[in-house]
Parts: sequence; structure tokens; C-alpha cells
Amino acid sequence: MYRAKFKAVLFDLDGTLLDTAPDFTTATNKLLLQNNLTEIEEEKIRQLISDGSAGIVSSIFNIKSNHPLYEKTRQDLLDYYSQYLTDKTAPFDGIIELLQGLDKINVPWGIVTNKPEIYTKAILKEFDYILSPKIVVCPDHVKHTKPDPEPILLACKELGVKPKNTVYIGDHIRDIQAGSSAGASTIAAAYGYTEENEDISKWNANFIARQSRDLLKLILG
Repeated sequence: MYRAKFKAVLFDLDGTLLDTAPDFTTATNKLLLQNNLTEIEEEKIRQLISDGSAGIVSSIFNIKSNHPLYEKTRQDLLDYYSQYLTDKTAPFDGIIELLQGLDKINVPWGIVTNKPEIYTKAILKEFDYILSPKIVVCPDHVKHTKPDPEPILLACKELGVKPKNTVYIGDHIRDIQAGSSAGASTIAAAYGYTEENEDISKWNANFIARQSRDLLKLILG
């Protein structure tokens, strides 16, 4: 029997609820081939996704934000990504069971992501048979994105819960910083898109989920 440890649960999207790395890898390799460059392994992309398209363009294509080709390259990458948005993307192990458990005990859950609304909405539409968040907060909805607490506070306000009764789960230090600053409990998703050899314990999250299925015990007991 599940029991409610929190009055609301908020998730980051990429690297926490969904494994989007395969489709980011496809998009990146399409653009690399277009520019006569060598394809890369998915594992490399997994370490960059938390920084979005900007991180991929900067690290993989070695084009910094002040470079004249930066915006074009970034848009080309996003154009490819939009074509393969949900081809291989899938929930992490145990996530469907977790969300169904929350629904059974009437604990509202939502998504707070730095992913632009246009891509977030498209993904959620494809997964509407398993993903039915009560609130979705994207950069489009706030003045300040994570690590600022504003997105978390907005989600809590919309759900009618206090941050202290809420938990936020994410796979980047900015997620933990945002949740902590908002006054929520936090869980670091170590199974997500963390950099190699990163010491997640230094994020000072309340809990660490080494595997995605660990969330079942941490959230539902």
C-alpha cells in the first residue's frame, strides 16, 4: 500500500522523468554529418543534455555563444531535434509505476523544466497516455529559470501546496539549488544526465536516487 510522504511531487523532465538522450544524439549526429564531421556516441550527449542545445553546440561543435555561427548552428540542431523528438525517448525504469502510484493516492505531480514549452508540449502530447501532470512550468512561464526558485514556487502556487510539503527531483545541481531555495525537499537523480566523476553528494540534496526505481521508495514508501 502506497502512502503519501509529500503533498505534491515535482519533476525535472530530461534525465529525470524521461530518457531523451537517444533523440538528442540522433539530432546531433544528423547535424554533424551535414557538416562533414564525425558522429559521436550517445554517452557523450548524456553528459551535455542538462545544458540544452547551447551546451551541445558549445562542446560538440566548439562554437561559443559569441561566434557568428552560434545561433544558426543551434537552430539547425533544434530543427533536427524537433524531427526526432519522441522517436526513442522513453520513461526511465519505474517512472510509470511511480506516477500511477501518486495518482492512486491523489498526490498531485508536475513538471518544472528548463526545456522550452514548444518541445515540452510536443513530448507530453506523445506521452499523454502515461504523463498527465497537474502543472507544467517551462522557461516561457517565468522571468527567472532554475537555479532560481521562481519556477518551483510558481508550480507550488498553482497546485495550492506549500513548498515545505513538496519534493523536487532533478539530475543537475541547478535543480537542487532551485528546490532548496524554494523551501522544498529535494532528490538528486544520479541516474540522469550527470557529468562523469561528478560528486553528487556535494549538491546537498535531501536524498539521492542512484537508480530511477529508488524514487518509488523515496516518494511512496
